[in-house]
Amino acid sequence: MGAFTVFSLADIRQADPLFHRRRLNEWQDKGYLKKIIKGYYIFADLSIDENVLFEIANRIYAPSYVSFEMALAYYGMIPESIYGVTSASTRKTMRFQTPLGEFSYRTIRPKLYFGFDYVPVSGKYCKIASPEKALFDYIYIHDELKGVDDFAQMRINRKVFIKKVNRRKLADYAAAYGKKSFNKRLTAFLEYITHA
Repeated sequence: MGAFTVFSLADIRQADPLFHRRRLNEWQDKGYLKKIIKGYYIFADLSIDENVLFEIANRIYAPSYVSFEMALAYYGMIPESIYGVTSASTRKTMRFQTPLGEFSYRTIRPKLYFGFDYVPVSGKYCKIASPEKALFDYIYIHDELKGVDDFAQMRINRKVFIKKVNRRKLADYAAAYGKKSFNKRLTAFLEYITHA
């Protein structure tokens, strides 16, 4: 089980085909394991940090990658700390309240499932949107963002944006999506941030 930060009954049965589910309950009662959501567990003594939460987020609802507010905060593009881990998924929108906090997933189109990096986590990795894709995804799901006042409320740090966001890459992402209404909003945002 050391290969997994978070693991399922199926993972255990790959290592031990005769494993009985009842033992999971015993191990929870003895305080060895914590249940995250139905079917997914962690060892109770696991040291939890941001990257471990990201890896758990990737595993309990796949395919997914960390994005939106959480990724923007991770890169320092927005000032506030975020309540819960926000992720993009090609599956339906979902929210899990767990002993470790909230994990929420917003639906993106399958053709937009790209633009994430693999961040190492103690010998493993988690998927997190690149700075460009985190911004793209955020504007994508918030179609109410259209003008200067809307963009100001995003509280994007202009200096960090200029340092971390590759506009060419952002333009390539927008071209891959190819939706005029989205491109118009993205262009308006870039115009705003340039003169903010």
